[in-house]
Amino acid sequence: MDEAKTDTVVTRSNRGQWENQVEGRPELSQSFSSREEAIDAGRATADELGARHVVEDAPPTGTITDPQTGE
Repeated sequence: MDEAKTDTVVTRSNRGQWENQVEGRPELSQSFSSREEAIDAGRATADELGARHVVEDAPPTGTITDPQTGE
């Protein structure tokens, strides 16, 4: 039995950054500033581990405003 087996690498948005979380391997989790960079890295990690890669798109949270201009 292989206890180190990882089933899924999940790429998701978290408070303005994109992160890859590796089930059962938190030490392999990473954060990125762009969605594309996170997806590329997540796919590579999943391939290396023989795991599945899932991208969770974040629902829109609203309009970004500039507090100094009110726009």
